Amino acid sequence: MMREWQDCIQDFGFEVMKITDRYYFESLYFREENGILFELATDGPGFTVDSTIESLGKELDLPPFLEGKRAEIEAKLVPIE
Repeated sequence: MMREWQDCIQDFGFEVMKITDRYYFESLYFREENGILFELATDGPGFTVDSTIESLGKELDLPPFLEGKRAEIEAKLVPIE
């Protein structure tokens, strides 16, 4: 489906950046002539790929490509009350 959107956007004359796998979803980026960046993203596979619905939000889930930065990311988080 993302490839179809890529083709459609390119047919309108916009340069599409590569389709990016974000682990929880795929994203496609493009800029319009005034420089505004747009992102289209898929619904899936979704945030339940590595957690159950019941456990979502109880711990910080990170995609594998960010696991190496877990300590750095967690150090910048402020608890939500």
